[in-house]
Amino acid sequence: MASVAEQLAANINFGAFSKAEELKKRIWFTLGALIVYRLGTYIPIPGIDPGALSQIFKQNAGGILGMFDMFAGGALSRMTIFALNIMPYISASIIMQLMTAVSPQLEALKKEGESGRKKINQYTRYGTVFLAALQAYGISVGLEGMSGPSGSAVIDPGMFFRITTVITLVGGTIFLMWLGEQITQRGIGNGISLIIFAGIVANLPSALAGTLELGRTGAISSLLIIFLFFMAVGVIAFIVFMERAQRRILIQYPKRQQGNKMYGGESSHLPLKLNTAGVIPPIFASSLLLLPITVAGFSAGQGPEWLTTLTAHLGRGQPAYMLAYISLIVFFAFFYTAVVFNPDDTADNLKKHGGFVPGIRPGKNTAEFLDYVLTRLTVAGAAYLAAVCILPEILISQYSVPFYFGGTSLLIVVTVTLDTVTQIQSHLLAHQYEGLIKSSRLRGRRR
Repeated sequence: MASVAEQLAANINFGAFSKAEELKKRIWFTLGALIVYRLGTYIPIPGIDPGALSQIFKQNAGGILGMFDMFAGGALSRMTIFALNIMPYISASIIMQLMTAVSPQLEALKKEGESGRKKINQYTRYGTVFLAALQAYGISVGLEGMSGPSGSAVIDPGMFFRITTVITLVGGTIFLMWLGEQITQRGIGNGISLIIFAGIVANLPSALAGTLELGRTGAISSLLIIFLFFMAVGVIAFIVFMERAQRRILIQYPKRQQGNKMYGGESSHLPLKLNTAGVIPPIFASSLLLLPITVAGFSAGQGPEWLTTLTAHLGRGQPAYMLAYISLIVFFAFFYTAVVFNPDDTADNLKKHGGFVPGIRPGKNTAEFLDYVLTRLTVAGAAYLAAVCILPEILISQYSVPFYFGGTSLLIVVTVTLDTVTQIQSHLLAHQYEGLIKSSRLRGRRR
């Protein structure tokens, strides 16, 4: 079976792709959904002065708002209906996963299977609406207090503007949440990640043009630009290598006799990725850092003194910000790994099917061994994620380079690209298997 799968995987080509009608429909649906998303990032919310807002945002683009605008695909700087992007949904998902780990009721609900998963997803949607409403109201109040050289960012401030802003931004977030689910179900998967991916990639050309313009004006040396280019290539190669790295644990199955025949005696491998959590930790960390820092940034200068101090210490490039960012990445790397891989369940499943790790007793000892190996892998994976994601912060604080050359954006782009290619290969492989099954049935009928 393994040799057949390897042969099919090796034979995947454009000819097979042209025959996979279902896959082509999924790809076209995904592209259409992403185009709809990009169109929405240019529809402004009512009551905004675009010129004044652009001037205000340029003054704050180097802060946390710049990173949020990268995830939002430029929707925040234009203050469009998708300004909140998908971040409230990600924050609600974080809260629900944390609650599932500490709440026995939610943990029992999770074990109910498909019905429990649907209920948890419904709770997550309710949480998304609540968080989006809070953030939208905070943004509307913050916009009313913002003014630039050409005047206030809001044309007619007041309660009507706040209500319309909250309704518009919450509606945009709910639509993106629904769109991401549709891409996952009817497209090629990874709907939420693809939305963030599309926002980052869409801004890459302008970021490259801005960097070259800085080099032309002398703000950045040509040698630094060349170094950034080779650094980006090196970071991409490093990310691909680390994302493909895995520890393969040998699993042995004993021989058993049924009648006059012997079965079993085979061996396989349990692959454990070095970075089991994928791109989730930096996205979760950015999402959690965004809310308090954005509120502090909007209130700085007008609120209490402690808010001004918080803004100063949690600014981009500051040691407190870097420490908080690294800590959250490490925490979510371990937390999400614990959510997606349970050593006890894996050990129980191996024991039920007669599998065992050579030299390790089945059951509890196997679970402890898997937990030990997974912990060591997660330490290396968390260190890799933290190193890649903290790289842009150092470059921004020391050399004032655009954020898009940083590791976080490259990590998201490369990881989502690898996952998408894997999804496409899986669809092609399934299509070729279906073709082989049909052809074998036709040959059987002819005989």
